[in-house]
Amino acid sequence: MHDFHYKGGELFCEEVSIQHIVEQVGTPCYIYSHRTIHRHFHAFDGAFQDIPHIIAYAMKANSNIAILKLLAKEGSGVDIVSGGELFRALKAEVPSNKMVFAGVGKSPEEIRYALESDILMFNVESAGELQQINEVAKSIGLRARVALRINPDIDPQTHPYISTGLKKSKFGIAADQALNEFALASQLSHIEVVGVHCHIGSQLTQVAPFVDAIKKVLHLIQSLKAQGIDIRYMNIGGGLGITYSDETPPHPADLAAAISPLLQTTSCHIIMEPGRSIVGNAGILVTKVLYNKEGANKHFVIVDAAMNDLLRPSLYDAHHDIQPVLKNESAPVNTVDVVGPICESGDFLAKDRKMPQPQSGDLLAVMSAGAYGFTMASNYNSRPKTPEVLIKDDKMMVIRERETYEDLIRGESIPNIFS
Repeated sequence: MHDFHYKGGELFCEEVSIQHIVEQVGTPCYIYSHRTIHRHFHAFDGAFQDIPHIIAYAMKANSNIAILKLLAKEGSGVDIVSGGELFRALKAEVPSNKMVFAGVGKSPEEIRYALESDILMFNVESAGELQQINEVAKSIGLRARVALRINPDIDPQTHPYISTGLKKSKFGIAADQALNEFALASQLSHIEVVGVHCHIGSQLTQVAPFVDAIKKVLHLIQSLKAQGIDIRYMNIGGGLGITYSDETPPHPADLAAAISPLLQTTSCHIIMEPGRSIVGNAGILVTKVLYNKEGANKHFVIVDAAMNDLLRPSLYDAHHDIQPVLKNESAPVNTVDVVGPICESGDFLAKDRKMPQPQSGDLLAVMSAGAYGFTMASNYNSRPKTPEVLIKDDKMMVIRERETYEDLIRGESIPNIFS
């Protein structure tokens, strides 16, 4: 559910017309609905209100500091995966005691930064990382709170690129090695073992994989407590899917109904890391049609947004609905490829898509682009990054300015050997 809707054939975000926004900031641009983000966060928070929990928003989905501030104000924490994300979260005044640091490749510098910021815990992915955290903590006289990430070998039944809980995944510690790794962690001088972490994948559309994974983690927690290792936090990850096309993912309330009976059997504080399910359908990418081109076997609609703005279609062959900003009921329906200006055959937003034939100058809205849109953007082909706009009721706020050509070369220099 989102707050993008038509009034008299014109697409609006909340109470502001998309056409009006484009007149102010141009195209391409990202537009987010404050109301949708607020509602989606509270759908999660409210669904688990009877269980002690922390919602640690997975900020890799959308890390604009205005979005982070919005969520922090509602009581959210964050799941971070880099020093840069930690910096952003602190700038947005997210409480450090609601931050968890995940990722397989934390550097010593990032570990130190997180320790000095007093984050809640690290989600540890390997024995080598555990040793590194211990060494860094020892060097600055602190103890690091950690949860070990367990790979339960559960098939999340999603795209292989975003499946993270199978044996072949780079993430986590194999379940059959978990007891040994926890025993090692509990013996390290500057490590405090406080939790178990499990995240099996992203864009999940069924609750069964969550249930299976949680059962395995609960069994592990019982075994750890029998060995005298007190687990206070159980991190069940995120990954709940959204509707991009015809998916019917469960609502947070459905997920809660399925897993709450299991979670209530433990005394652990529960941590959840939703990202896409909070912001995915809260954002769109607006682009302008440049040209129509007839190929030998295809009709191409060439737009001014590209794979550097929204990578998901090129990377995952992901589907995003594309809607006209101004409906034209008389436009003939055609099967087209919507492609960008980048010099790559993989630069497309949609392939073989049936849609009303747009004309040069028309505006198109690429839907469900609030997650893994701008955060995966690049400057490929030296294209400036798009602006981001947040809409609240009838107010329009530019929360990131469009990059300029000067921004593209900031930090670069020509050495004097060419003088």
